[in-house]
Amino acid sequence: MRAKSKKKKKALALEIIERLKKEYPDSDCTLDYNEAWKLLVSVRLAAQCTDARVNIIVKGLYEKYPTLEALADAEVEDIERIVKPCGLGHSKARDISACMKMLRDDFNCSVPDDFDTLLKLPGVGRKSANLIMGDVFGRPAIVTDTHCIRLTNRMGLVDNIKEPKKVEMALWEIIPPEEGNHFCHRLVDHGREICTARTKPYCDRCCLNDICEKNITSK
Repeated sequence: MRAKSKKKKKALALEIIERLKKEYPDSDCTLDYNEAWKLLVSVRLAAQCTDARVNIIVKGLYEKYPTLEALADAEVEDIERIVKPCGLGHSKARDISACMKMLRDDFNCSVPDDFDTLLKLPGVGRKSANLIMGDVFGRPAIVTDTHCIRLTNRMGLVDNIKEPKKVEMALWEIIPPEEGNHFCHRLVDHGREICTARTKPYCDRCCLNDICEKNITSK
């Protein structure tokens, strides 16, 4: 199918945003946290792991290491023993330890509110940095997780792009900056409830069924 013009994609994006707002008015980050550094920890643990499992595991982590300083002082091996159920335990524990040490030593135990600075923290990529910018600091953000990549391709907002950074850049061109963060949270809810990956999407119950490119072209 011929790719849509940017103008048409912008119009489609606005319509999708409004419909998802009505369908999921309370969408928010599903990782539990009450301090910015804890969201950094959780989003690192969430790689190839469910948010629900992460929320359980971090309870034990924070019982033993309740402050950023305590976690920065912890041995990597001790962190790994706790976070191992999240998978990739060694690399995650190593990144968390190094990240907390850098926050303690270079940023006075505060999480920086600058995107490029966040990217310099161990274990923090564009997805994590965008999540922090949007959820913690209320700045424009587009979090290209697996739901975002899968759904925006299905909907016709991006054209067969799978690389997270390329999807992010394409969405910045068509999504109003103030809408990006909440839009991505709503994509997660929609991807879990309706536009699923492991089963056939429930297009008959989808609020976007008449404008979704995949649904239209499959008829």
